[in-house]
Amino acid sequence: YTILSKVHSDRNVYPSAGVLFVHVLEREYFKGEFPPYPKPGEISNDPITFNTNLMGYPDRPGWLRYIQRTPYSDGVLYGSPTVENVGKPTVIEITAYNRRTFETARHNLIINIMSAEDFPLPYQAEFFIRNMNVEEMLASEVLGDFLGAVKNVWQPERLNAINITSALDRGGRVPLPINDMKEGVYVMVGADVPFSSCLREVENPQNQLRCSQEMEPSITCDKKFRTQFHIDWCKISLV
Repeated sequence: YTILSKVHSDRNVYPSAGVLFVHVLEREYFKGEFPPYPKPGEISNDPITFNTNLMGYPDRPGWLRYIQRTPYSDGVLYGSPTVENVGKPTVIEITAYNRRTFETARHNLIINIMSAEDFPLPYQAEFFIRNMNVEEMLASEVLGDFLGAVKNVWQPERLNAINITSALDRGGRVPLPINDMKEGVYVMVGADVPFSSCLREVENPQNQLRCSQEMEPSITCDKKFRTQFHIDWCKISLV
């Protein structure tokens, strides 16, 4: 996966088709575009929101999603570029709005989609992680921890994050604002070796019965994830 943490005017990036692409719009960078008006000694923390669209169109390409939880958090563009767009530069217009001064700043992000040498990986697994929101999962260290756990139980030579989708985009409900409940995310990964016996344990009759009764299945490698990630093993998809 590609993590790009800074934004610059007319920035060129080179993600690979079929591999998760993440680009962070940092408020700290855009704050420099707006003149500060606080009194001497005060720190300005202006609310900033972003609009992102394909140049000449009102919205983004279908593969590219965007999230910003609040005007005081960074924005994140993410998605899995498609093979059909290889070799065709995709220009995303990024407009930052300062909600205190009503000023705007605009930058272009030029996405040059490359063909991946090891794509498509023949075995793909999609996990549903119940205790994460999408922007938490997109953080490089969290996604790296998850891929490390998957690699530990799958043992592939090559492993890629392919896509991340909020449960809300799959018809999930907005969680209640109690006990820091999360919306949940689907994470698809690809590998070059067949699924391990652990990943296939959910397919055995006993676990299928438990899933049908809305009970937790018994998965031997769940403890490899449990300290950080709560996997809903009944929702795992192996292709």
